[in-house]
Amino acid sequence: MNDLPAEVRPALEAILFVSDEPMTATVLAQAVECGRRDAEAALRELASQYEQRGSGIRLREVGGGWRMMTDPAAAPYVEQFVLSSRHARLTKASLETLAIVAYKQPVTRHQVSSIRGVNSDGVLRALMERGLIEEVGRDEGPGRAVLHGTTVEFLERLGLASLSQLPPMVQLLDEVEAERAVGLPD
Repeated sequence: MNDLPAEVRPALEAILFVSDEPMTATVLAQAVECGRRDAEAALRELASQYEQRGSGIRLREVGGGWRMMTDPAAAPYVEQFVLSSRHARLTKASLETLAIVAYKQPVTRHQVSSIRGVNSDGVLRALMERGLIEEVGRDEGPGRAVLHGTTVEFLERLGLASLSQLPPMVQLLDEVEAERAVGLPD
C-alpha cells in the first residue's frame, strides 16, 4: 500500500467527491489504475483520516460501494443551510424577474415592474438577498433610480462564463410560441 503513487489517494477523493452514488472499489481501482486491494486499503485509510481529524465529511462503505457523506453530527447545520431561503428553488415570479434583469440590464425597478405588469419590489429584494442581482449604478434620469444587474453568483449558478453565453432572446421567444401553439403551459 505504501508503494502507491502519491496521486492515488487525492484522485480517489476527487472521484468520490463528484460521484452521486456509491462507487465500488473495483471501479475506483480501474479509475486510478491500481489494484482493487490497494484501492480498498487507500479508501480505508482515507476514511480513518476523516474520522480521526473530526472532519465534517465521512467516507463510508454503503450500498455496495464507497461514498462521501456528511458527518451525522453536522446534520442540523446542513439541514438549516439547505432549507435556507438563499438556496431554495426560485419561484416563477423570481425566474421571470431574473430573466428580465439578465437580458435588459442595467434595469430599474420600474422597468422590471412595467415589463412584468405587476409590482416587482419584493421579488427584486429577494433576488438581491440571494445574491443573484445587485445594484450596479444609478439612472441619469429624474430621481436617479437604482439600476439592477446580475452578479457573479448568478453566472456561477447558471454555469456561465459571461452574459454573452445566455441564449439569444429570439430563440427563447420562438420556444415559448411553439409551446403555446401545441397547448403546453407557460
